[in-house]
Amino acid sequence: MASGKILIYGGRGALGASCVQFFKKNNWWVGSIDLTENDAADANIVVDRDADWVAQEAAVLSKVGAELKGETLDAIICVAGGWAGGNAKKDLAKSSDLMWKQSVWSSAISATVGANHLKPGGLLVLTGANPALEGTPGMIGYGMAKAAVHQLTKSLAGEKSGLPDNSLVVSILPVTLDTPMNRKWMPDADTSTWTPLEFLSELFHKWSKGEERPANGSLVKLITKDSKTEMVIV
Repeated sequence: MASGKILIYGGRGALGASCVQFFKKNNWWVGSIDLTENDAADANIVVDRDADWVAQEAAVLSKVGAELKGETLDAIICVAGGWAGGNAKKDLAKSSDLMWKQSVWSSAISATVGANHLKPGGLLVLTGANPALEGTPGMIGYGMAKAAVHQLTKSLAGEKSGLPDNSLVVSILPVTLDTPMNRKWMPDADTSTWTPLEFLSELFHKWSKGEERPANGSLVKLITKDSKTEMVIV
């Protein structure tokens, strides 16, 4: 019998795949939501990248319901997202549109899934960004989208948000994650300041089991220095 049930939105990305592996290793039922399948997951919900926001939400909600067959989820972890640079001079709408689709659509759909399928006391984790606590003139679209995720987190933690009783909603605010792509594109960077994916997988596992949870609505900054990661609650 599985230890619990969890959905990973963005289960094919570097962090998402790490989470899928970690929870599977700890005997959880794991569902992956992404643009392509993750073969390691127990169930895959593939999102149509060409569908609009409303259609994506309806499709994901329907497919999740079909997979769960009336059972509930212990946790939903949304680590879907991406990055785009750029200021207001060129392609602001283009970069903002992409960031909104990758970060805000996925976060909002995760919230809807949570409202319908999380068990009371369940966990919903969204992914914000530390730089978006302030102005991001060199990556305006990215900053706007992540700031929206922060606001969504606070709203979901409030009364009458639609989530089940005693749910925990938090956003993680990483600076740089230690992923293969980041190592490829930043070969000379100081990786001792990058947050390991395993740290997050273990953290999500603890929170999913009700251990060492921060306050509802917390924005959790992840500060890594000398290969040690600390959490700072905003």
